Amino acid sequence: MTHKTSCSTLMVQGTSSDAGKSMLVAALCRCLYHRKIRVTPFKPQNMALNSAVTEDGGEIGRAQAVQAYAAHIPPHTDMNPILLKPNSDTGAQVIVHGKSIGNMHATPYHQYKSVAMEAVLQSYQRLSQSFDAIIVEGAGSPAEINLRDRDIANMGFAEAVDCPVILVADIDRGGVFAQLVGTLALLSESEQERVVGFVINKFRGDITLLTPGIEWLENKTGKPVLGVLPYLHNLQLAAEDAICATQNVNRQEKHIKVVVPIFSRISNHTDFDMLRTHPQIDLIFVAQDTPLPPCDLIILPGSKNVRADLQLLAQTGWKTDLQRHLRYGGKVLGICGGYQMLGDEIHDPNGVESHPGSSQGLGYLPIETTLTKTKQLTNDKGKLCLDGAKDIPVSGYQIHAGVSTVTSSASARPFCQLSDGTFDGSVSLDNQVAGTYLHGIFDNAQTLSHILRWCGIDPHPVADYHQQQEQEIIRLADMCEQHLNWQKIMSFLSPISAP
Repeated sequence: MTHKTSCSTLMVQGTSSDAGKSMLVAALCRCLYHRKIRVTPFKPQNMALNSAVTEDGGEIGRAQAVQAYAAHIPPHTDMNPILLKPNSDTGAQVIVHGKSIGNMHATPYHQYKSVAMEAVLQSYQRLSQSFDAIIVEGAGSPAEINLRDRDIANMGFAEAVDCPVILVADIDRGGVFAQLVGTLALLSESEQERVVGFVINKFRGDITLLTPGIEWLENKTGKPVLGVLPYLHNLQLAAEDAICATQNVNRQEKHIKVVVPIFSRISNHTDFDMLRTHPQIDLIFVAQDTPLPPCDLIILPGSKNVRADLQLLAQTGWKTDLQRHLRYGGKVLGICGGYQMLGDEIHDPNGVESHPGSSQGLGYLPIETTLTKTKQLTNDKGKLCLDGAKDIPVSGYQIHAGVSTVTSSASARPFCQLSDGTFDGSVSLDNQVAGTYLHGIFDNAQTLSHILRWCGIDPHPVADYHQQQEQEIIRLADMCEQHLNWQKIMSFLSPISAP
């Protein structure tokens, strides 16, 4: 049974993870917006630890929030009805329509997918009533045959709503023709017919050298190559999940070294995108088999399993590295889970993230945290209090299952004051350690500049996050306008016709 509506739907699937699905959906949304088409992104199921808070008070994958921005619409929970946030190698928190319904291991979730599909189709139907076109992003690859039963992320969804599919592959990985032909061969006959064309992503070099291969591919499969997209160097769009370790290409002399340890369940590492591109910052992500190097600032990031990653600090030797860093006068900043780690204790009496129990914190901030089943999901604004700040705006979003209380009012100083009058975060009396629940604090250029002054440098003025993202989406959309076959793409969006 299909659920086809009058709303035009086109799905982008990939030959692998990170093939370019998220990027292509964002570009298509912006290009269709330019054509005066009311368009929305949609991802039936997402597995990611980078998430965003929506206007309707829920949680979706970060990539869908970026795609909504590209379409000039506010993010909504219907754009990503199922979000899986892994908290172990075999389990994840399951978020349905923006709200957590609890943790599930992989096998029970596989059975649950029949229920999840109903939630997916409910969201799809609601979006179809408000928009002219829906651009859908798949997950991973449709050729993962072990996951085809009860599939809701790729061809299972495409067949349920009877929509055409574009298959995108990353030529930079090598073997692009094998990627495309092999993926197609592993699909059922009806699924193969649903694929209407290919997009080759991240091409470098002389396109004429690729032409014989494109001709062979089209003759072999009977399907057109809809475009060959050039490699966009230093594209700075928020990543869906993979950590971008690419260093800043700006050759200005760096004035500050910032180190971020990569936790096993690191979450919302898009917090650091503005640091990675800042001309004065040398940002280093440190793998678990590497000591924390000498630096000016260590940032403890968010985590989907705070107590487990707190234990990791001791196992890797990072806890000792942190102590040495502070003895030498360095600064430490904790964000969300990292903030909780900097306190005295973390309690998880109900097993919200893992097994029930308590863990001793690092003891640098006078707070105690209890994890709760109810999540805090808010977009916030306020004023920074760190290091005597006056009239410095701060903004961000909170996504956390935990309530932190001050254990010593005599040594408690807030990181910021929110617009509702409440205080967030904490700063140590020696001014070396700070923490906050706010993700995205570096996205505001004034906030970032003040934090850099806290670390001891005089910062250069830079663009804020939204300005940067707009510039990158324009770059991306301009490239797709030039290199995609828009006549054919618009034909797949019937009954919409290109103006």
